[in-house]
Amino acid sequence: MFTKAYIPYKGYYSSPFARWQGSMANEHAIVLATDTTKRWLAEKKWDPMAFDYVFLGMTVGQPQWFYGSPWAAALIGAVSTPGVLLSQACTTSTTCIFQASMGVENGFFNNAYCLMTDRCSNGPHTIWPNPNGPGGEVISENWLMDNFGRDPWAQNAMIQTAENVSKEAGVTREECDAVALRRYEQYMDAAANDKAFKKRYMFPVEVKISKKKTILVEDDEGITPTTKDGLAGLRPVLPGGVHTFGTQTHPADGHCGVTVTTRENAKALSADPNIEVQVISYGFARAKKGFMAMAVVPAARMALEKANLSITDVKAIKTHNPFAANDIYMAKQFNIDVNGFNNFGSSLVYGHPQAPTAGRCIVEGIEEVAMAGGGYLLWAGCAAGDTGAAMVLKIG
Repeated sequence: MFTKAYIPYKGYYSSPFARWQGSMANEHAIVLATDTTKRWLAEKKWDPMAFDYVFLGMTVGQPQWFYGSPWAAALIGAVSTPGVLLSQACTTSTTCIFQASMGVENGFFNNAYCLMTDRCSNGPHTIWPNPNGPGGEVISENWLMDNFGRDPWAQNAMIQTAENVSKEAGVTREECDAVALRRYEQYMDAAANDKAFKKRYMFPVEVKISKKKTILVEDDEGITPTTKDGLAGLRPVLPGGVHTFGTQTHPADGHCGVTVTTRENAKALSADPNIEVQVISYGFARAKKGFMAMAVVPAARMALEKANLSITDVKAIKTHNPFAANDIYMAKQFNIDVNGFNNFGSSLVYGHPQAPTAGRCIVEGIEEVAMAGGGYLLWAGCAAGDTGAAMVLKIG
């Protein structure tokens, strides 16, 4: 349980998430994310040299990411700041915030910056030597599609893990369709009143189309209008399965940043000194082979137990839900209403750029709890390899 790690209120942002092969498809993920961060810091009048460590979270390689974190730090203006590159699939943001919190808790850092970014579009293709191959043939890997499609340990695609959980837990097609429709409605709540909720945390991205033309990406791309009849008309992705393309997420591009610091620094940097955001606890887990969605539950239980809380004590719950079955299974295991969490959006609807996905969910949750007058936030989600992570924060 943490006692010293804080996030300044509004000391974070998320970019919009762009659809796969959309507006951010040709941008270098590190360069684009650091450009956005530099503009965000300038708007806040924050000195980037104040950061004493930078965590760069990424899962899809980009040219020269070997230099990852120190390069990113230099690009935002923190030219003497070191750091580390972290990759943990869709829980990467949580791990970055956890590691930053550990450093603050133990006095290693005073002011750490977590920058999470990924570009799923135009993913790299790696060529590996194959000395035993005839005629100099090589082994090739599509970083994105090959890994979405096959876990080398479980020997199945990610969607198969969701179907495995659905079959064992008795999750139905009708339940999946109903949850997907509910999550779309919740996302549309964030778009109400001229996108009032999204404007609480979202920062626009500048994309250079040419030397003379730059566009401003101010809102999510790739949101599919969803209706009950529309969902009912879709065929299952896998024969006999309960998930369609309407009840699973989609690859996307985007980034987010989160500052983790001491309580004193957080008060000084906060947009509202009366609102404190404290990192309380962290949890992790691994489910049995091929049952990824199940890992969310023990991870959440661990985070709650370390915070000395029950799930009924939290004001809001946010999840990374690549498949509708994730939320259904979690709701059944905790005996909570599946329609009562993920207010204002989730990755099921706005997409899944891996590294920043959990970060966006967490900052949305902070804003939701702040609007509600304070309380505890639980974030939980799954990641590749049948793993899961969770985090509890206190706002108010």
